Amino acid sequence: MSLDQLIRVGGARVLEHALVGPLTTYRVGGSVRALVTLTSMADVLELLPLVESTGLEVVVIGNGSNLLVAEGEHDAIAIRLVGDFTSVTWTEDAGSVAVVAGGGLDLPVMARRLVAEGIAGFEWAVGVPGSVGGAVAMNAGGHGSDMDASVTSVELWHEGGVVTWEHGQLAFGYRSSAVGGGDVVLFATLSLVKGDIEESRARLSEIVRWRREHQPGGANAGSVFRNPEHDHAGRLIEVAGCKGLRLGSAMVSEKHANFIIADPGGSADDVHRLIKLVSARVLDEAGVTLVAENRFFGFEDTR
Repeated sequence: MSLDQLIRVGGARVLEHALVGPLTTYRVGGSVRALVTLTSMADVLELLPLVESTGLEVVVIGNGSNLLVAEGEHDAIAIRLVGDFTSVTWTEDAGSVAVVAGGGLDLPVMARRLVAEGIAGFEWAVGVPGSVGGAVAMNAGGHGSDMDASVTSVELWHEGGVVTWEHGQLAFGYRSSAVGGGDVVLFATLSLVKGDIEESRARLSEIVRWRREHQPGGANAGSVFRNPEHDHAGRLIEVAGCKGLRLGSAMVSEKHANFIIADPGGSADDVHRLIKLVSARVLDEAGVTLVAENRFFGFEDTR
């Protein structure tokens, strides 16, 4: 089968020569050969086999909050989840709450909805500007918790079909999981608890306040590097003299050194070059090899 068949069958669900860089939170970068938008399981079952049959590389966009796309057009297919995949439902049993969330749902939206219903344990996610699917794939976390702490299973597209993985199969680690590049997280089930609404609202407010005080605005993708064991990437970057460092249209944040800001209308390649420069300087200064938390698409060096 060919890309032509995917385009013909997909109709309006397939956009050719689609800019995807502006869909990321860096707001810079290039395009892909086609962007496929899935709104239901029927779309998944109809279109993802055709996507796989093209043999092209696949990238799942999500909210693009941890992704940098190289300039130019890439011979690849991007996937976005909307519609049914932005839903969240729950059932209660003796104080325990089973929550089912779509892979395309915004984490802050989900956190606020759950708090409004008196469901506790997911407040930390209000400060993470990603989607549920991306959060599962990278075991997103913050403020003392992560996805590993509550996810019990996921439904995903994996190697040609829809499968369910239980918690143990996900192999969660620090900002990592068994979810691969071609996998698409469709739904995640989480185990949470009933809580006090006012306490949870206060927790949300505190997290939002902390983020505003300690993290920069602008076009960025959150923490660029993972924290090394017993240390902080931001501290190492600052010690290496990189805080405020600029390379073309990209700059290391003056507010938090583990954030890189892209100028409006800037270049994804500048961002990537600055990430590599910061990594090299930290290695020279501290002898520590920083590991990128951001994902890179379309670059020869994807570390």
